Amino acid sequence: MSVEIVPKDLRNNRACLVCSLIKSFEQFEFDGCDNCDEFLRMKNNKDNIYDCTSTNFDGMVALMSPEDSWVAKWQRINRKVKGVYAISVSGRLPETFIRELKSRGITYRSRDTSQRQ
Repeated sequence: MSVEIVPKDLRNNRACLVCSLIKSFEQFEFDGCDNCDEFLRMKNNKDNIYDCTSTNFDGMVALMSPEDSWVAKWQRINRKVKGVYAISVSGRLPETFIRELKSRGITYRSRDTSQRQ
């Protein structure tokens, strides 16, 4: 008997490359990213979802009270909405989005811990 580690409904989830929030493709398409949609504009935009999220991520943290969590502070997500977040997200945000973040005074930090910048 084989034991399935990752349930089927979690395999197709994606993580935001900016904040690491994990949602399904459909949730990103319907709602956008709860933290980043103001500048990533993923809502109703499949191209931006593919560009700004990744299916390749490691670990998950469920946050119910981000402002009180030392884990949230360690992951730099203590000012984000409640939800499930990836520990590490593989991939890099396209330069056009990085420039827009910079123009808004936001420093982009890659969520990919497998490579150090």
